[in-house]
Amino acid sequence: MSHHDPVRASFEEALATLQAFLASPDALANVQRFVDAAAATLARGGKLLSCGNGGSMCDAMHFAEEWTGRFRGNRDALPAVAFSDPSQLSCIANDFGFDEVFARQVEALGRSGDLLVMMSTSGNSPNCLRAAEAARARGVTVVGLLGKGGGKLASLVDIPIVVPLAETSDRIQEVHIKVLHIVIEAVERRMFPKNY
Repeated sequence: MSHHDPVRASFEEALATLQAFLASPDALANVQRFVDAAAATLARGGKLLSCGNGGSMCDAMHFAEEWTGRFRGNRDALPAVAFSDPSQLSCIANDFGFDEVFARQVEALGRSGDLLVMMSTSGNSPNCLRAAEAARARGVTVVGLLGKGGGKLASLVDIPIVVPLAETSDRIQEVHIKVLHIVIEAVERRMFPKNY
């Protein structure tokens, strides 16, 4: 690492995190499982749901808009919803507590055959834990983009994708957004090959 140059050192740390992810025996296999699950969900008319806190909520929103809008080229809009509406979040938090803000939306919108993608850099966010439980109770497949060993969520999700090495949320989230973009591209290539 180039500690005398903090900018270069940060890029090198980001590179090392990505290299550790690529070297992880489970990482690429579970990303492929995510691709297969997302493609199967859309093929059978299911929805893609997403959630996370803070920067991870931004990633959840980014994930959803790529499906309803456009990624590489024009194609049919695809059903994806991020749990990010401020009025719904504040209503649920006020009435039921912040731990329920995602679980209540899974209860409202999740159906058997849907896919929930949740991002938690710690793997221990209480509202994500509750959402995973609610999803499993409804037959919703759960993908977890996680960090720091995966936390409690690693055993609650169907497809855990854990970023190794990184100890900070920023480095973990940088890999998460790469995973999301790569999954979207892979699914699009399968569903809309003419765009490629």
